[in-house]
Amino acid sequence: MAFFYELLIGLRYTRAKRRNHFISFISLISMAGIGLGVAALIVVLSVMNGFQKELRTRILGVASHIQITGVSGELADWPAIAQQALAHPEVKAAAPFVQSQAMFSVDGGVKGALVRGILPDMEDKVADFRRTIKSGSLDDLKPGEFGVVLGADLARSLRVFTGDKVTLIAPQGTVTPAGVVPRVRSFRVVGIFEVGMYEYDSGLALIHLQDAQRLYQMGDMVSGVRLKVDDLFQAPRIARELVGYINADAYLHDWTKSHANFFRAVQIEKTMMFIILSLIVAVAAFNLVSTLVMAVTDKQADIAILRTLGARPRSIMAIFVVQGALVGGIGLLLGVVGGVALALNIDVVVPAIERLLGIQFLSKEVYYISDLPSDLQWDDVWRVTAIAFALSLVATLYPSWRAARVNPAEALRYE
Repeated sequence: MAFFYELLIGLRYTRAKRRNHFISFISLISMAGIGLGVAALIVVLSVMNGFQKELRTRILGVASHIQITGVSGELADWPAIAQQALAHPEVKAAAPFVQSQAMFSVDGGVKGALVRGILPDMEDKVADFRRTIKSGSLDDLKPGEFGVVLGADLARSLRVFTGDKVTLIAPQGTVTPAGVVPRVRSFRVVGIFEVGMYEYDSGLALIHLQDAQRLYQMGDMVSGVRLKVDDLFQAPRIARELVGYINADAYLHDWTKSHANFFRAVQIEKTMMFIILSLIVAVAAFNLVSTLVMAVTDKQADIAILRTLGARPRSIMAIFVVQGALVGGIGLLLGVVGGVALALNIDVVVPAIERLLGIQFLSKEVYYISDLPSDLQWDDVWRVTAIAFALSLVATLYPSWRAARVNPAEALRYE
């Protein structure tokens, strides 16, 4: 019960209309600063989480969890290697591929691209291309018919649609009496996909595996085998274990090595943004110091009266800790509510701002992801809340200690 009256007085000081309106104004500024800092921190962390999730989803939708490639760039007897990989209990699916560079030409326009030969039925088990098809079908890739599925931006730059013809020029040449002539083949566009990442949408084309083998003169060999595993985060360990399963001269690399820079960059940015925005919250929280110091000065007579009535210094200290914690707590609550609401609705708010201002924040030609994603994780919210509340409490210590040292005789001398 000893703390009960201290709590009541602290709450009363917070609710009461002060004689000094400037103190009330500073309190509101401190409250708003904490709220804005917390909201900004929650939203930024959610956006960074969203970027990580989108990068992982989009990259692994067209890339592979683990890739087995031949030392010389060619892999013989791929069915046997696929079966050896599938013997691992955590490998779910395998699919062969042929991959090489080529140029596409239409009406004098030329565009370079990465050509990947696939078996559509097996590719469905290791990638999500079918989900990204905007027109046509992946099933129209049939051996001997020389069909091609283009990325949306690649098709747009070539000005072609489903059903149009494109000319593919392979770097491997054919030796003739006149010299080495590039291999040229006409392909029909049977589909267009859009992953949502400019790198793939503008520079990847899919053809049937047998057409690719014939075009690049590979016979029955392939460039490698793509694997899908149960848990993509265990891919590095599974890749190391597969060395004992694969009986061939081959390289094994998982997605963390193939695209490590993307995920490392996002993680570093998330960490740095957390530190920077935590400093903003710290600055806002320490505004409470000036607020409470002025409140202590304003309430010196009240403090002196309480002391003469028997209040202990620690009780006086507790009163101002309650006052500061309440100001910080209200700002923190407003920040958490506002930050969570904005993070959950950022896919609506950002497009509305873009339409209002007539600009696009994330251009597809510059950024890998053109939409601002958000993935709210409650662990981040609780961590931000704990840090902000701890900073608010720390900010109350000095003013409260100063209030506890007020000399009643000196404070009442001029009253």
